[in-house]
Amino acid sequence: MPSLGRLHLITDTRPGRDPLAVLRAALPVARTELVVQVRMTDDATDREAYDLACRVVALCARYGATCLVNDRLHVALAVGAAGGHVGAEDLPVAAARRVLGPTAVLGATAREPATAAEAVAAGASYLGVGPCHATSTKSGLPAPIGPAGVSAVATAVDVPVVAIGGVTAADVPALLAAGAYGVAVVGALSGAEDPGRATAELLGALGC
Repeated sequence: MPSLGRLHLITDTRPGRDPLAVLRAALPVARTELVVQVRMTDDATDREAYDLACRVVALCARYGATCLVNDRLHVALAVGAAGGHVGAEDLPVAAARRVLGPTAVLGATAREPATAAEAVAAGASYLGVGPCHATSTKSGLPAPIGPAGVSAVATAVDVPVVAIGGVTAADVPALLAAGAYGVAVVGALSGAEDPGRATAELLGALGC
């Protein structure tokens, strides 16, 4: 498995957002510390996901960054991404591991220790844990778990824990203290006036 960067950028493909512009600003700053998760809105077609993922893979390759595809594992395989990420409503982790193969990066979503341990046993390379805080970038999420919830998961598993959900640079120290390996963000970069500067602030908070 490739080494895992500590800053995960999830593409924001909602109307009015430009995920590629954000990525172009973040990549020269974060380079190998950046993991880009290509996530599409539910109404996006596979062709749209494929086209975006192709461009993200190409951009990431220039800087040694890692590209994953959320949910649509067939797209991850088609574009030659490093792996994928599955949520609670997607393929089971064991099935996702069979699809991607033994060496791919496979992330799984978890929010409590028992399901986190099950995901790791089934083949997850890392866990996306949250939501840590309230967020408007994805609807239908459960209540935030905060740093205490991250800590509960981190102490139960031996793979990297990536905190997600309303995370800003100011939140990072508490999440690291709770045992998080890194953080995943959407709005902290896609909504920033200067995504490059925001990337630098997040990396600084992560100690990168």
